[in-house]
Amino acid sequence: MAGKPKRRAEGAPVGRRAMLGTLGAGAAGLAAAPYLQRGWEGFLASASQMDVTGLTGLLPNPGGFRYYSVVGSVPHKDATDYELRVDGLVDRPKTYTLGDLRAMPQTRIVHDVLCTDGWRVDRTPFAGVRLADILDAAGVRSSGAAVRFTCFDGAYTESLTLAQARRPDVLVALKMQDKPITHAHGGPVRLYVAPMYFYKSAKWLSGISVTDKVVPGYWEERGYAVDGWLDGEDRHGHAA
Repeated sequence: MAGKPKRRAEGAPVGRRAMLGTLGAGAAGLAAAPYLQRGWEGFLASASQMDVTGLTGLLPNPGGFRYYSVVGSVPHKDATDYELRVDGLVDRPKTYTLGDLRAMPQTRIVHDVLCTDGWRVDRTPFAGVRLADILDAAGVRSSGAAVRFTCFDGAYTESLTLAQARRPDVLVALKMQDKPITHAHGGPVRLYVAPMYFYKSAKWLSGISVTDKVVPGYWEERGYAVDGWLDGEDRHGHAA
């Protein structure tokens, strides 16, 4: 998830600027010591869970990703207690367990990840269930026009039009970089919207609700574009 943006008159949205120069310069030296990378990433993941300011998201990370949450603490979920509720304007509401999702056909997508803060991680694999398959199983009613996503952090929300949600490059993701998605990265299940900025890929996914119109998400209410397309993406030709 990206941080609060600053508005531009045109072009890509702009996220938080790196303003911790001294601290950032010192921490950047960790990139020169590969054996410290795992510990540094673990520190960032833990610190971000207690950081309501979002400043941990400004610190450099040799692994590429940044850690950020809009709340101070997020509960951990696993196969024993994770649930994903699908409801709204559907004929067959359903609650999926982690085991249910793992048992469904899986799709793997490799795409660049870009954040509004300016960082990117090239050619990142994500794998999971196509959102279109989940919507088809639920039976979207004729009045359905959009999809709203809620998260078990209790605060974050996102949205897509129904056409966007049905694209083959939109997943209910269970794996990132060919490993189960960790809690720090929004696991055990997160949304992954490959052709859009990473703020559209909501962490800690717990609800999928079909609505009759787009409901702006957490950051859209605070200035982000409702459609967070990446430059050069085909916005119309890849719907399933």
